[in-house]
Amino acid sequence: MYPERFTDLPDYAFPRLRALLDVHEAGGPTVPMTIGEPQHKFPSFISDIIAQHAAGFNKYPPNDGAPELLAAIAAWVERRYAVKLDAGTQVLALNGTREGLYNVAMALCPETKNGHCPVVLTPNPFYQVYAVAALSVGAEPVYVAATAETGFMPDYASLPADVLDRVALCYICSPSNPQGAVASESYLRELISLAEKHDFKVLADECYSEIYRNAPPKGAMEVAAAMGADPERVLAFHSLSKRSNLPGLRSGFVMGGIQSIARLKQLRNYAGAPLPLPLQHAAAAAWSDETHVIENRAMYAEKFEIADSIFADVPDYISPEAGFFLWLPVADGEDAALKLWTKTGVRVLPGAYLSRDVDGHNPGKTYIRVAMVAPKEDMQRGLIALRDCIYT
Repeated sequence: MYPERFTDLPDYAFPRLRALLDVHEAGGPTVPMTIGEPQHKFPSFISDIIAQHAAGFNKYPPNDGAPELLAAIAAWVERRYAVKLDAGTQVLALNGTREGLYNVAMALCPETKNGHCPVVLTPNPFYQVYAVAALSVGAEPVYVAATAETGFMPDYASLPADVLDRVALCYICSPSNPQGAVASESYLRELISLAEKHDFKVLADECYSEIYRNAPPKGAMEVAAAMGADPERVLAFHSLSKRSNLPGLRSGFVMGGIQSIARLKQLRNYAGAPLPLPLQHAAAAAWSDETHVIENRAMYAEKFEIADSIFADVPDYISPEAGFFLWLPVADGEDAALKLWTKTGVRVLPGAYLSRDVDGHNPGKTYIRVAMVAPKEDMQRGLIALRDCIYT
């Protein structure tokens, strides 16, 4: 049986979506726009590198990441953020960032904070692993709305002081999923200052950092270093899934202070699943190459322009700054998703499935999330069908 605390967890989004839609026939050719699974081509050199190093499947891989992979990651971080890391002590390779975003709570959340049950802050809407991680360690997840009024970033500073004093960990996602908002440098500075004041750690989910339209988003570690903050104050999580169109490679990493990474490594000795060596070699090559990332970003930029043109006359449409989702306003997300499926065959995700009711309000209820990962022509056809079905 699940521990009693897991009864507080909302059902996972995609089983809920199947229960909503799959009992009905599609109203046209299916256009899947629900899951953020990149469909652009991954770099052509990846297959060759895996083949070249195939003998490595006969070996247990290094638990923390091969030295070549850790060095490639540290070099990328320095190029991207001008932050110099010790690859051996400040970087941990992950089998996908979801592993790290979950295990970080297991490794770093104390049993109590100032004599009380610890609090884990999460944006609302949120990636549900944040809440599962909090509940797994017996912490209290506190869901803070990220709405248009707050720039789609959670206003953690507005929480009462007695709540902030119990905070042990704070998740932030920038660029955000699902809204595509980017945390400004001033926002990150204020959040890190808040963490310093109330002694909690900032867990920065930056998996969409390389899919942006204008300026590269600031990173939490970058801002923390510029502030001279405690090196243990921030941990940042990155992935090749979106940057390099390699979700199946399951290669990510976490970077942070030496003590925090050491505790994550200790847990990983027992609970982690290291990436096979041939895949680590492929990941090292991907982190070392920017050409394919620039090409990928250009393809998404073209998709953003298509979406902006299609929804130009839709009231309250907000063009995202980054990521590859549209967060579209509707009267009711479930009703819109069901109507769209039964009338057109376009499949989208109700925003409420990514959010949590707090004081009777769900900040995702009046939105749908639309993934722009399909080939351009399919995506355009789906977006036009969506506009004509929902907004006209």
